[in-house]
This record gives sequence, structure tokens and C-alpha cells, in this order.
Amino acid sequence: MNATTAPRPTALNFQIGARTLMAVQRSMIRVPVSLDEAREGRLPVLPPLPRDAHGYIVTSLPADRLDAMIYASGHMIGFVRQRYHRYFADLTGGYDGYLAGLSSSARQGVRRKAKKIAQVSGGTIDVRRYTAPAELEEFHDIARRIALRTYQEKLMGEGLPDTPEFVRDMLARGAGDAVRAWLLHIAGEPAAYLYCPARGDTLIYEYVGHDPAFNDLSPGAVLQIEAFRDLFEERRFTRFDFTEGEGQHKRQFSTGAVPCLDLLLLRPSLANRVTTAALGAFNHSVAGGKKLVGMMGLEKLARKLRRG
Repeated sequence: MNATTAPRPTALNFQIGARTLMAVQRSMIRVPVSLDEAREGRLPVLPPLPRDAHGYIVTSLPADRLDAMIYASGHMIGFVRQRYHRYFADLTGGYDGYLAGLSSSARQGVRRKAKKIAQVSGGTIDVRRYTAPAELEEFHDIARRIALRTYQEKLMGEGLPDTPEFVRDMLARGAGDAVRAWLLHIAGEPAAYLYCPARGDTLIYEYVGHDPAFNDLSPGAVLQIEAFRDLFEERRFTRFDFTEGEGQHKRQFSTGAVPCLDLLLLRPSLANRVTTAALGAFNHSVAGGKKLVGMMGLEKLARKLRRG
């Protein structure tokens, strides 16, 4: 576990669907929990809290350790920001066994998608792996061109980074055998990338993207399964960490998951008590409203109203 010791602005959103009605800003230190810590139920060690910080945001805390974490914090105000499963794939077996463990619909879907890509690519799946520093420089140049066209980059600015700091870290990882990266080419054109740094014997799902021109061919799914094929053959890593958050892609390709949550730990000030109480009541009323709308069959009308 490595805490991000510099406080960062964090918004406590009063939100209905994708619409934010109001946001209260707090300065928080991020304390991420690793996959190994989450699987073993270990609590992270909280770093000293600077005077200008309101508290911590603990990510991927095992859900059954909520009360213990609040107690360990010295009874700070605990507020659950979101709940999710942290998905991972066990790489210690063989590829055939992994594939057999997927659902039949997932296996059939991947085979169908791979066949479509092969048909437009001269009968083969062209996936290239990059590990050494010189190879990673080539990967980064090509992947950045893909990233500029992805929704992650256009909507959130979260495509593969192009900063000097990222490139230095990438090359250092390459020199230390601590990163794997792949590119999928379709009909000779770069179509999708996957960049995964390593933490010990765990590979981390960090940056992924594909050219929207190839959306109909589902390049992300095909690249993922081919990367797994490569990893099972290499036998260098024992786990693949899909990191925080839900998603069909993660569920489809995982072999296990840990129920987790993101926990805000705030100083026990009056302002923080009022804010978390108000946000908790608001979220409870929104959840109740959603349930009522579902019971009355008014989902379509509710979606129209949220969009304005």
C-alpha cells in the first residue's frame, strides 16, 4: 500500500444519475489498498494527516473491514462513497483451464469476435507484446496515437499519458521487467492497446483503449484474451488485477473478486458531520425514489427528466 501523501481536492457530490446538483469540496489524502491486502483483509496504515487536509479516502477497502477501519482511524467520521467488486484473474493454472472457467457465452463471444478480426486481417490475430525499454518507446508512440481517438481521452483525459514522468517510469519499469504492454493490429492498422505495470507478481490493468473506428469488431475483448494467452504461456505473473470498479469486461474475464468499498474518513468537525449526514440522507432518498420508480414502471420517464 502506498498512500498519496499530498492532499487532493475531492468532491462530495449530491447526485442523481449523471446529474450533479451540488458538490462540497474536501481536501483528502488517497490511501489505496492493494489486491493482496484486500484479499487478505488487511487494513492500510494511515499516514499523518496534514493540517490543511480534511481526511482520507481509502480505496478498495474490503467491505467486511469497514467498522475495523473506522475504529483504527481513531473514530473519524466514516462515509461510504461507493461499493463494488475488485476483480482479478488467477494466472497460476493453464490457459485452457482458464478459458474453460469462463461462462459459455463469454467463450463463444470471444471466439466469434476473434474470428471476425482474423477474417479482415488475412486470417490471423496480430497482437504484439512490448517489455524492454526500446520496445516500450515504440509501443508508447503507437498507443498514444490510438489514445487520442478514445473516449477515455476525449471525455475524461484518461488515455495513455504522454507526460515525461510517465515515460520515465515506463522505461524504468521496462528495464526492471516490471511492465507488460500489448498492441492489437487489425488489417495492418493499430486498433487497441493495453498497458499493465507490475507490482511484484501481480500485473495491474492500468491503461486500455481502442480506436472507435473498430468498435464493431470489439478489439478490447480480443486483445484482453490474447494478452492472457501470452501471460499463461510466460508464467511470470500469478495474478491480473482489474483494479477498482465494476464493469462487464472485468466480470467477464475475471476468476474471482473481493467485495470492496471506497471509504471517506473525515475529521470529526461539525461541518463534516453536517455534510455527511445531509449527503447520506440525500443518497437514501434517491435510492428510495429509484425503487419506487421501478415499482411503478416509470424508468423511461425518469431517464428523460434526468436528461432534461
